[in-house]
Amino acid sequence: MKSDIDLGIRGAWLGIILNLGLTILKAIAGIFSNSKAMLADAFHSASDIIASTVVLFSLKISRKPADKCHPYGHGKAEAIAAKTVGIILIFAGINIINGSFSAIIKGSITPPGSFALWAAIISIIVKEGLFQYKYRVGNAIRSKALIANAWEHRSDAYSSIAALIGIAGAKLGYEFGYSKLILADSIAGIVVSIFVIKMGWNIIKEATDELMDKAIDREILDKIATVVREVNGVDELHEVRARFTGPKLLIDLKIGVDSEKTVKQGHDIATDVKRLIFEKIPNVEDVLVHVNPKRNLEKRS
Repeated sequence: MKSDIDLGIRGAWLGIILNLGLTILKAIAGIFSNSKAMLADAFHSASDIIASTVVLFSLKISRKPADKCHPYGHGKAEAIAAKTVGIILIFAGINIINGSFSAIIKGSITPPGSFALWAAIISIIVKEGLFQYKYRVGNAIRSKALIANAWEHRSDAYSSIAALIGIAGAKLGYEFGYSKLILADSIAGIVVSIFVIKMGWNIIKEATDELMDKAIDREILDKIATVVREVNGVDELHEVRARFTGPKLLIDLKIGVDSEKTVKQGHDIATDVKRLIFEKIPNVEDVLVHVNPKRNLEKRS
């Protein structure tokens, strides 16, 4: 049975290999069919190769154990990789806008060839397949970098759809004498850029939230609290916090126990809390339990 890291690395390599083939196909189709949208799409696929390579290295780094320089592990390498993927997407989108506007200003009247249409169709099928595969694997192993990379593939599929529409529109405009439709190929390039930039921004925002230790979902915190209160000897739960480091959770707790218990008894209760959390909460990296004397609020009233 393959480990999480093996599944992630296999997905990254699959993306690199297929994107290399698509980049070559789209570039040839764009050049020989004179399609600005297809050339822009080829650039998008080339950026996908860089993104998948970044993810490949981040998966290897993030699974390294904690060391003297990184006592909390290397899990946030995935968030850094996801942010890098987002930046690559935004720059790819800006490049597509620039190329498309340039083509519109120049007013090229040569329609794209049929080769570009077939390249777009092949790209849509392959990229959607890559998205489905990487998204499922990324969720299974809780890899933000792999999920971000999956969405990069989905954005490439969208860009290929836009390119397909633009190329088809330009061909129809040429064949039926609608001169303005010939520019549809370049306009499609601008539509592509909107998908790409928006996707890049969303990925950057999510990765930044993790790097800044944004609070996790209330549902997970409530589940942790429920587990803690099941432990015999825990009279109060004063605080529960958690954050992600890559796919793993780091949990900090403050519990209240009877003040007459010995230090060893308090330690044993904390150990039970930690053990039960590891048993019932998935993907936990570490749990820090701080033991306080219970507040006994009922005696103060």
